[in-house]
This record gives sequence, structure tokens and C-alpha cells, in this order.
Amino acid sequence: MDGTENVTDRVPVVIVDDLHVKYRVFASGRAARRTKTGLLSRTQGGVRYVHALKGVSFTAYQNESIGVIGANGSGKSTLMRAIVGLTPPHSGAVFASSRPNLLGVGAALMPNLSGESNIVLGGLALGFPKKEIAGMRDGIVEFAELQEFIDLPMRTYSSGMQARLKFAIAASKQHEILIVDEALSVGDKRFQKRSEARIREIRDAAGTIFLVSHSHQSIRDTCSRTLWLNKGELMADGPTEEVMAAYEAHRSAQ
Repeated sequence: MDGTENVTDRVPVVIVDDLHVKYRVFASGRAARRTKTGLLSRTQGGVRYVHALKGVSFTAYQNESIGVIGANGSGKSTLMRAIVGLTPPHSGAVFASSRPNLLGVGAALMPNLSGESNIVLGGLALGFPKKEIAGMRDGIVEFAELQEFIDLPMRTYSSGMQARLKFAIAASKQHEILIVDEALSVGDKRFQKRSEARIREIRDAAGTIFLVSHSHQSIRDTCSRTLWLNKGELMADGPTEEVMAAYEAHRSAQ
């Protein structure tokens, strides 16, 4: 399937061209032992390369919401990190019309600071001036549903509360290219629906969204196009329902 057909009149914002990513890891058949100098060494094994992405190519266009699916270890997060620039390619290239922003539930927060202080830090990281952050504060707190807890240290928050706040901070800015990695899997269904609605608002304002999720329903509700990765290879790229059907048939046959 090719999701780039009949789009010659559309504006490309991300081009992934024959992208290969390899990780260099140390494989050993024995545990590490301590040397006389106090350093750890390996008595067996050697360098091993993990080929995480194998020649992935596609073009993403302005105003698209693109789902990214695949089993654990298929290369989804590696692809997103490569698009953002956090993971360098072994070969191939990624081109983007503007800086992609990664929103993931694993993003670091400052646990000893309050939720309010983290809003300020997050806003500054997104490029907002302090006055503008102050004006956005109430909307972020309301969206995250943390009115009673915003003055408490982040370490007292549940993982779901932290993820809601991260999403609310990141979604307060209009992004040209936004990558959402599993962020919609947190919270109750009502919050997930609100998050999906915000994603569509960003898309409709000429933004491009990549949504990485194990939730097929979130992909179906949010994305018109989907990429399916399997063991580092791009298996399909096309309309969401078609790609989902192929992926689900593949999983059922295993």
C-alpha cells in the first residue's frame, strides 16, 4: 500500500528516505567481572549490531494525521526518535520543513517541583515567554484536570496525572509537526476523547501529527493514514482501515 498517491498538490513536511538505523550493543555469554583496576570487563562475546530500521521511506504531508502501528520492538519509537533527530541514521536521511516536537509519556519531569512549576518549565522549553505561560496556566490545569493538585510536587502524582499534564503542556502550543507516542493511552475514556479532539485541532490548523499507539481505536478515531512497521521494515502505508485490516489479519495468522 502506498499512502502517497494522488497527493501531488499537497505540501510535504517530512520526507524519510531509505532510512536505516543500527544500534551497537555488547553481547556476552557470561556476566561481567571486575578487573584489578575496578573496571568491568567481558570475558566472552563481542559487539553486536541491532538493525532497528531497514530502508524505511515515506513522505508526510501538511494537515495529515498518521498512525504508526506494530508489535513491540518493530521500530516505531526508533522511527519517531529519528524524525525528531534524537537517533542518528546509519544511512538514509530524514528531511523536515520545521522542527518536529515529540510528546511522549516518558518525557522527563522535575519530580521535586510542583505541577505549576513544571508548567512554567515546559512552556519555556516550547519557546513561550513567561507572560504568555502565565496566561495559558489555567487552561493547561483545566485540560489536565489537576485543579486540586497543581501546587503539589510532581512526585506525588500518579503516572496518569503526570501524563495528562505533559499532554496538556505540549498541546497548548500549535505544532507544525507533532509526534505523540502513546500519550492517548493514559487517563479515562473521557480524557482520551478530549486528547484526540485536541490532536485533530492541531491537524486542522495545518499541523502534521504522528500518533504511535497500541490502541487501534485511537488510531481509527484520529488518523486517516497509517504506517505499519514489522521488525524494522515498513510493511504498509495507506488508509487507516486498509492498513489496520492487513495488520490484524497478520496478527491473527501468527
